[in-house]
Amino acid sequence: MDSDIRTNSGRNIIEIIRTMRSELRKSDRKVADVVLDDPRRIMNATVGETAALAEVSQPTVLRFATAIGCSGFQDFKIRLAQSLALGTPATHSVLLDTDEPEIVAEKIFDYTMTSLDWARTRLDKAALHKAIEILSNARSIVFFGFGASGIVARDAQQKFPLFGVPCGAELDSHQQLMVASMMNPGEVAFVISNTGTTRSIIEIARIARENGASVICLTGSESPLTNYCDVSLIVETLENTNMYTPTISRIAALVVIDILSTSVAMRRPSDDQARIHQMKRQLSDMRKMQPI
Repeated sequence: MDSDIRTNSGRNIIEIIRTMRSELRKSDRKVADVVLDDPRRIMNATVGETAALAEVSQPTVLRFATAIGCSGFQDFKIRLAQSLALGTPATHSVLLDTDEPEIVAEKIFDYTMTSLDWARTRLDKAALHKAIEILSNARSIVFFGFGASGIVARDAQQKFPLFGVPCGAELDSHQQLMVASMMNPGEVAFVISNTGTTRSIIEIARIARENGASVICLTGSESPLTNYCDVSLIVETLENTNMYTPTISRIAALVVIDILSTSVAMRRPSDDQARIHQMKRQLSDMRKMQPI
């Protein structure tokens, strides 16, 4: 069975369960059966709830997760969500070189929507409220990020009319260090890193915080970065290493930026909101075709 687990490490977890079911212990098969019967229900269930549905003990559920090659129950649930992300049946859940464009479009839309829903249900609402409060009272905001996170930083910076205060986006490491070193109380450093392990971004958070600035991070999990932040917005997504898989972490981060900027704008005084509406109308007029 060990060799089977190594071979299955990159495969759809539902297919793995189906393949390995006959090799599992009798009690483990009970867990396998409830998973295969209603995988979406199990994706949102606790260890105790899964054990009750399978009529087994909680240790049996944990043993089942290990038996099929997962590091634990949470890893099993993430892989189960990944299996469901592109829709059912499981045999059609991965992108193939032979897929026609319309099939690719359907699968990517399904994967993206399922992954965003996964992130939405796990977003800490208390942290979200705290971040909005800090941003609403900021004198200025600087967004920091590299690579895909830099794209998110740029998107956030261009929403400065909604935040209502001067906003910057720093993508160069030297410039980031200079700006963070000059930050003051009342200002906000908003650091973006999906891994939360980029050393220079962690250093930026540390320096900005030492200078009295409030530090908010947008990241994919509990990480070294969160230790240097006043508020951590953890946006967990269903990333995998398939070369064809869209970068859901960036899409989810962009959605969170929209949530923050819109929520802050809704707190602005009525005259500020009127100016935003005027700006939107002027942009709309500029986009209209001018007569020749």
